[in-house]
Amino acid sequence: MSTKQWTTDDMVDMSDKIVFVTGGNGGIGYVSCKEMLRKNAKVYVGARDSDKSRDAIKRLREETGKDPILISLDLSDLHQVRKAAEQFLQKESRLDVLLNNAGIMAAPIDRLTKDSYDLQFGTNVLGHFHLTSLLLPALLASPSPRVINVSSMGHTHSLPGGIQFETLKGPKQGTWLPLLSLNERYQFYGQSKLGNILHANELARRYKDKGLVAISVHPGVVKTDLMRNHYSILSRLTYAFCVTPEEGAVTQLYAANAPEAQKLSGKYLIPYAKEQSPSKLAQDQDLAKKMWDWCESELRSF
Repeated sequence: MSTKQWTTDDMVDMSDKIVFVTGGNGGIGYVSCKEMLRKNAKVYVGARDSDKSRDAIKRLREETGKDPILISLDLSDLHQVRKAAEQFLQKESRLDVLLNNAGIMAAPIDRLTKDSYDLQFGTNVLGHFHLTSLLLPALLASPSPRVINVSSMGHTHSLPGGIQFETLKGPKQGTWLPLLSLNERYQFYGQSKLGNILHANELARRYKDKGLVAISVHPGVVKTDLMRNHYSILSRLTYAFCVTPEEGAVTQLYAANAPEAQKLSGKYLIPYAKEQSPSKLAQDQDLAKKMWDWCESELRSF
């Protein structure tokens, strides 16, 4: 990696690239779509079919002069994830970059996905795992496929042992729930962000011989809609010191675009486009394999 700080001005042309960005209707996902459109990529925006998403597509067209394509995607609904993947595969036989950017943060820990999984893990990890697996044939049809998982420094504040699989499915019950501190509640988010890194690492290991590059990134603490579930005074004060979406998108754009990032499969990047070792749990190959096997087992009926 260069010692010069990489910026979006350093992006190379993407005229021959097909890109899929989850959560591309806002925040760092929107900025990522905009910058790759400006570099002539064909960009699919995976997001819920909503006024916000349609407005984002309109603004992307106005700001870039290009034509992004909206794919209706709800990562908290595994059947709908399959429909989104099928919709993409009806249009394209190849996918060069999959940017797994969407996510939710600090949601109430008793909330579940449509399929009864912990909302944060089910959306941030299982939904993306499902989408990635379904799009894998298209990725492997690319001469240089990349999968970028947006994680967080929050992965260092996961639950004891990293991932507590018994917490991932079904309602959490017990008188202990209201007694959890804010830090303990945040650990469920950290568990999902650890899962993002483990997923990328295992992808990199399993598909190294196929040329697939998988990278996980921490974008920084960004002023985005993820903060909407952050209700503490401390978090509101911290918000004032967050980076902009434009700054936050730099590291994932580097991973998706920079030629030298081709050598960073299985790595973890922090702002701005710098390699760093993640936590020991994030480097645990046995835990990565266990999570991969759990995800595959859970997804058999979807």
